[in-house]
Amino acid sequence: MNTELIPLEYANHLIYELEKAFWDERGKGAKFRLTKVGKEFFDTNCLPKIKSNEINDIIQTIEQVLVEKKIIGKINFSNEDRLFRLTIEGCIHESVEKQLAAKAVEPLACFPANLIILAIEKKLDRPVELAEIKINNGACQLLLVLFEKRPSVG
Repeated sequence: MNTELIPLEYANHLIYELEKAFWDERGKGAKFRLTKVGKEFFDTNCLPKIKSNEINDIIQTIEQVLVEKKIIGKINFSNEDRLFRLTIEGCIHESVEKQLAAKAVEPLACFPANLIILAIEKKLDRPVELAEIKINNGACQLLLVLFEKRPSVG
């Protein structure tokens, strides 16, 4: 088995091609199919480190993991009630978003945001939607919408 790492540029180009093909097939609906990408990474690298049920602590834990793994530089966030605004700087996948924008395709996925969404859904049993992804000055500007806790049955 070859244990050599593949170049980041190659991996990001493949991600771009997959997202673009999905966009061509599903349009904006493709965005809602990509929200669980990263689940295995989350289960292995993030979930064991999340010790708090506070959203701010959850986001900070995900940030810590992503910074340690050299996937992002940092996350800034603020919230207004159920709206969370995040800025993710220094993401290794930024070139994917740029390639999509060059083809007039809206950004479809943010894998660091997916990890935050997975964490909130897992730890707090609250649905989360990634409502908006924008690229501004080399950073992803994200809007997450948190919904009420799922009702329990029985």
